[in-house]
Amino acid sequence: TFRTTVIFFRKNSMTELSPYHEDQELDNNTSDNIHFRDILEQHISRRSLITKTASGAVALTLASTLTGCNDDDNNSSNNGGTPPTPVDPNKKPEKLNFSPVAKNLNDIVTVPEGYEATVLYALGDSINPAYGAWDDNNIPSGLSFEYRSGDCHDGMTFFGLNSSTQRYDANVSERGLLVMNHEYINPTFLHPKGPTKVDGRRPEDEVIREVNAHGVSVIEIKKDKTSQKVEVVKNSVFNRRITGSTVMDFAGAAAGSTLLATAYSPAARQTRGTHNNCGNGYTPWGTYLTTEENFIGYFARNKGDDLKRTKSEIIALNRYGLKEGSSSRYGWETVKAGVLSQDLYDRWNADVKAETAGNDYRNAPNTFGWMVEIDPFDGRQNPVKRTSLGRFAHEDCRTSRVIAGENLAFYMGDDSRGEYIYKFVSDAKWDPKDINGGYAAGDKYMNAGKLYVAKFNNDGTGQWIELAFGKNGLNQSNSVYPFSSQADVVTFARLAADAVGATKMDRPEWCAVNPENGEVYVTLTNNSNRGTSYPTDAANPRNYEDKYAGTKTNKGNVNGHIIRLRETADKTTAESFNWDIYLFGAEASGAANINLSGLTDNNDLSSPDGMWFDPRGVLWIQTDDGAYTDVTNCMMLAALPGQVGDGAKATTSNGTETLVGKKVTDETLRRFLVGPKECEITGVTMTPDYKAIFINVQHPGEDSADYASPSSNWPATQTNPSNKTARPRSATVVITRKDGGVIAG
Repeated sequence: TFRTTVIFFRKNSMTELSPYHEDQELDNNTSDNIHFRDILEQHISRRSLITKTASGAVALTLASTLTGCNDDDNNSSNNGGTPPTPVDPNKKPEKLNFSPVAKNLNDIVTVPEGYEATVLYALGDSINPAYGAWDDNNIPSGLSFEYRSGDCHDGMTFFGLNSSTQRYDANVSERGLLVMNHEYINPTFLHPKGPTKVDGRRPEDEVIREVNAHGVSVIEIKKDKTSQKVEVVKNSVFNRRITGSTVMDFAGAAAGSTLLATAYSPAARQTRGTHNNCGNGYTPWGTYLTTEENFIGYFARNKGDDLKRTKSEIIALNRYGLKEGSSSRYGWETVKAGVLSQDLYDRWNADVKAETAGNDYRNAPNTFGWMVEIDPFDGRQNPVKRTSLGRFAHEDCRTSRVIAGENLAFYMGDDSRGEYIYKFVSDAKWDPKDINGGYAAGDKYMNAGKLYVAKFNNDGTGQWIELAFGKNGLNQSNSVYPFSSQADVVTFARLAADAVGATKMDRPEWCAVNPENGEVYVTLTNNSNRGTSYPTDAANPRNYEDKYAGTKTNKGNVNGHIIRLRETADKTTAESFNWDIYLFGAEASGAANINLSGLTDNNDLSSPDGMWFDPRGVLWIQTDDGAYTDVTNCMMLAALPGQVGDGAKATTSNGTETLVGKKVTDETLRRFLVGPKECEITGVTMTPDYKAIFINVQHPGEDSADYASPSSNWPATQTNPSNKTARPRSATVVITRKDGGVIAG
């Protein structure tokens, strides 16, 4: 989640404040749809679990079992001497028994006793031997970042690489492709002395560096089978960057629509770049899905542009936060080209400047906000924006359990206040023969299908409402926006969801699918307005106050929670579901009617954000917090959850009745790591043998006053805690056990 709200530019000796503020893209739902009002959970009957399942993780779509045995059980105090106890690495642990990590404010990644954390891939690191290593005192050129790590590492997936076929192989752990997002940038430390402006214009090299620091990295890694040491293969032919300028194709319902026509592609078949890539996903055929979240703030739209727009255009632009007079986040449109084409900068201004959309960039914002498919194993073809899955601030995208002969579902959240939860169900039924099918398989499963939005009822049930042109009032007679095609519906999915009465949610963040039962989990990170402009209700029941550092008072749903749902009959095609709340973030010392999940000092947390089920059924929960950081840096926890309906009703401190999932214990929820100062912990993936887990540390030291006074010096502090001069850099960390055993085994 993008949390920085203002950007400072240096201009001579003065500091100039950009007028951009992220609220322009966070709170734009003015519909009358409900906020989960008066919802009460009732007893939910259960069918038996489906026995023919495949995990929500990529690794189990190819094989029913994974290689690996004779690994230590996870006794962190046993580091030698005693023969290892044979275990099945595919088996879900009955309880968590690693040593819980204590809350702390240290400037390192702290992991359990018996584990070690190693920095693998940091901002500016080269992925091509022709380019030198990062140097704090000699920041590389903008163009070189086509071959260097981007900034603000985020969602991430490991794909096993078969040495013989050079394609995806779910059984391989010692060689693979690690694919990760670079959500946005911390310009304070990306440039030699922070971002600058000259006569109101951004310097071209700075902007080239910023554009290239966005997007996605594909890097080959190798892991030693004995020591579990992981390294980047810097001369790999697979290493590449996808950036804010990479050519991409459109596919699906909006491809070829006039809504996507620009001067670059009047036929609306292509665009350039992907950015603000937050959460991620992966497909059972072996490709990567990256999200485009807070995309709208990258565009400028000047005063007076409304006069050149139709009424429906203005409605759509406002609904997505690009109101007349909007400034851009980084000022990319201000560049006067000298190295690259002027067109690469002009595209960030969304004003009407020509007779037709095919001659300007009025529709450029419509070319972002999609799910993007990337084949890590094929750099010859363009990535594909899958428009049938809808356009909104995509936070994450998770595929349902993969079952031969069943339709695939893709679950997605729209990360903004008052937005919605969506799913797309493929018309095609899953065929394992499509593994390694590349973009052709993507065409099969992601172009044709049904897009739905969630509505939550007051009896603990819910409906998926189809967003289809000609259904549910989505036609030209719609009183708010005149839908004329399915391209209209998917391009302006928020307006379609408003029209059908979807339920407003509090910033739906990451999604996760439980491989044991197919239940879908969604993080709702927090809401300072809960109890004021957003009345409390059973699904969002807390309104309380919390002191931060003894001075500032936080209000509302301060610490966030995780909601979950189960499809009727466990079918992805179901148009109804049951739901409850799995977990409430809270401080351990909080009153019982605030700390509703019974958290202790070993597992209390605030603002759950990133989230992923590994193939065994262990749930990994990550935080992006500003409410508990007076006590502890952000963290990741491991969890062993139950199922919808396993808890009981409870009443919150403000008198709202709700249903809480079964209370956690130290054996079912435990803190696995704590990150360095002022970071977000995000992105999580594993090798199929469960012996290496990867996480990302995003924006350490983000609150630094300027480039000369960093408040964090990580990742340099990971190996040299006394370092007080190094620039903070986002980075990927690999965590292994010192005895070579299974993570959380």
